Amino acid sequence: MKPIRTERLILRNWEERDRELFHRINSDERVMEFFPFRRDRAAADAKMDEVCAWIEEDGYGFAAAEIATTGECIGFVGLSGTEDIDVLAPGTIEIGWRLAPEFWGKGYVTEASEVWLAFGFETLGVDEIVSFAVAGNRRSIAVMKRLGMQPDAGADFDHPSVPDTHPHLKRHVLYRLSREDWQARKRAAR
Repeated sequence: MKPIRTERLILRNWEERDRELFHRINSDERVMEFFPFRRDRAAADAKMDEVCAWIEEDGYGFAAAEIATTGECIGFVGLSGTEDIDVLAPGTIEIGWRLAPEFWGKGYVTEASEVWLAFGFETLGVDEIVSFAVAGNRRSIAVMKRLGMQPDAGADFDHPSVPDTHPHLKRHVLYRLSREDWQARKRAAR
């Protein structure tokens, strides 16, 4: 993938130097509060390799987010297909993120997501981008709202990958943003 620059970030594929951070954001209790699993180092390394391959193949994905002035990787923000979630229509593209806690509340996810929305609508030509989170995940839902995404309560779902041993994490809320609504929002912001 060609790196994408925002005001404060560089969005790029993962590099060997990012392995420790990738493991940390996949094992930290605060970051993973709304996930039923934690990855040990071997599982995190394998997942990072998988994500890197997807980015290389597709030209986009859950890309590393790096602070441009320091070169520090802070987590990921990006677009991904949802083929593993059978309750969503084939070809659905989601926007998602995961940052180390010390970078929360600084606007990095919103800043990077705005660029990814533009990429999805303008470069990929998709008609809609979705996002979803556990119903109690107020922080992620707040980002979805800041991005102009709208809830679709009729499409909320029990995530098929969440085991029954974690019933409080099963229910996910779904938010949508159409290309037309995104374009109208951009025009209104000018």
